[in-house]
Amino acid sequence: MSNFPPCPECGSEYTYADGSLLVCPECGHEWSAEADAAEEAVVVKDANGTPLSDGDGVIVIKDLKVKGSSSVVKVGTKVKNIRLVEGDHNIDCKIVGIGAMQLKSEFVKKA
Repeated sequence: MSNFPPCPECGSEYTYADGSLLVCPECGHEWSAEADAAEEAVVVKDANGTPLSDGDGVIVIKDLKVKGSSSVVKVGTKVKNIRLVEGDHNIDCKIVGIGAMQLKSEFVKKA
C-alpha cells in the first residue's frame, strides 16, 4: 500500500498523488497535501482561548509552585519569547529569577 493518508471524505485507503494534489479513486475527492499537514499541526491556546505561537509573550494568571524548589511563580509574571512544544506542559520558557521552565498553557494569557 501507499503511505498517503486516507481520504477525508470516504476514508478510502487507495489514495494516490496527482501532481500536488491527493486523489481518492473511490469518491473522486481531491485535496492538497499541504492542507492535510497543516491540519495535523497542534494549536496551543491560552486560558482565554487565544492561539499562541513561538516568540509570543504571556502573563501567568495563577501562582505556580516550582517543583523541587521553594520558589513560586507569582500571578502577573511576564514571560517573553515562549517556545511551543509537544506534551502536557506545552510551553518552554525562561523566567527571570527562576530559570528555564515548562508551563501549561491553561495557566497563562497572551500579553
